[in-house]
Amino acid sequence: MAKRRPEAILDVYTLVLGTALFVSPWLFAFAHGTAAVDARAGGAAIAAASIAALLVFSEWEEWVTLLAGLWMAASPFALGFEHTTAMHLCIGIGLAVSFIAALDIWLIHYRPRSMERGGGRS
Repeated sequence: MAKRRPEAILDVYTLVLGTALFVSPWLFAFAHGTAAVDARAGGAAIAAASIAALLVFSEWEEWVTLLAGLWMAASPFALGFEHTTAMHLCIGIGLAVSFIAALDIWLIHYRPRSMERGGGRS
């Protein structure tokens, strides 16, 4: 049986955030226009990368999630839907997803020694 990686919970968090972003156009009544398309596409990309990372882990999935989160944070300004509810959601969820993805990448490369030995106690 394959051993689960301890960082997998971070992928669950990004899956929840991606799903929340995907359904946000309907929940917050901006179901039409550029903001809705951007939220649905970004949420779907984040959720898909998170599911892929949960099923078969590879580092590229974390980089895709990081880039998708950064895009979501920048997209209101690039696509022109500033000063809207959609802007606040995209920036907030985008920054949260970016932070979690960056943390996951950092944990992949700089695993604490206590975790490498298999023990978590000092």
